[in-house]
Amino acid sequence: LVGGSTPISNTEIILSLEKFNTIHSFDTDNGIVTVDAGVILSTLQSTISERYGYLIPIDIGSKGSCQIGGNVSTNAGGQYYYRFGSLHANVLGVEVVTAKGDVLDLMSCNRKDNTGYDLKHLFIGAEGTLGIITKIALSCPKLPTSRQAALLQCPTFNDVRTTLSTAKEKLGEILSAFEFMDYEVVSLVQQQQQQTVLIEEEDDESDNPFFLLVETQGSNSEHDREKMEQFLECCMEDGFVVNGILAQDGKQMEEMWNIRESCNPIVKADGYNYKYDISIPIPEFYDMVEEMKDHLSTNYTTRSTRTVSWGHVIDGNLHLNITTPGIFTEDK
Repeated sequence: LVGGSTPISNTEIILSLEKFNTIHSFDTDNGIVTVDAGVILSTLQSTISERYGYLIPIDIGSKGSCQIGGNVSTNAGGQYYYRFGSLHANVLGVEVVTAKGDVLDLMSCNRKDNTGYDLKHLFIGAEGTLGIITKIALSCPKLPTSRQAALLQCPTFNDVRTTLSTAKEKLGEILSAFEFMDYEVVSLVQQQQQQTVLIEEEDDESDNPFFLLVETQGSNSEHDREKMEQFLECCMEDGFVVNGILAQDGKQMEEMWNIRESCNPIVKADGYNYKYDISIPIPEFYDMVEEMKDHLSTNYTTRSTRTVSWGHVIDGNLHLNITTPGIFTEDK
């Protein structure tokens, strides 16, 4: 999905930093971790949460294999982008090696540093074109003591938009994630995992084709639960949510997130996969999917294709996937 990890000619290389894998320090007063670029994201997450009670302000489906340096180099977003902001907002400093071999020490562990040019932002999202990030200072929030999650089903995309607006109003400061999945991808996940995900056998795709995963993070379980219940009651009374499950414990919450995080690997295994990771205005979020379906049905009638979508609708980030089902081998 990003150009920095895909060489397009014999003049480009992929550089692995997997041996740069040390977590150097954690400032417990300020919640700042200093870490090498090659540390796996999930390793960093578990270390910081288990040892210090903090979290890493980025979480993505590939956390078990991606490295924090790659996340910063591509300015990766993820499901908590709305809650914590981009990596531009959370990276305090970087160490960079340029193509000439110069080491740029742009490291800072101060939350507030208004001196001079803030050059680190040139390298966040530059995908290695200006220099290789080798070390990072990253701001980390405290782990929430309360988490709530609900899996919802909506009849139309306008209902999705109304639910999002209601979530911002009713959940306010505790709203942390608002994930979108269409019927096709949830149905595919259900088939592969052999579990029921709000879809019964007699359900028709046209009835309620949009699924939402809503999560809150806060510090008072009773308060947060009450706000979530009020939000759900409002949505269902007004009819823009027609079905839903409120997680009763951490296990059920993990199961909900497993549905969302299974979308990519299950679709990838479905056949030859064309992936598009795009950001568009929320009112036009699903128009792209409908236009693609119309285009394929009109122009590629002799080929079997599947068009599915999911993403972070709260920040307008759509994962559009087209697959040609079957088994494909790489040409030698």
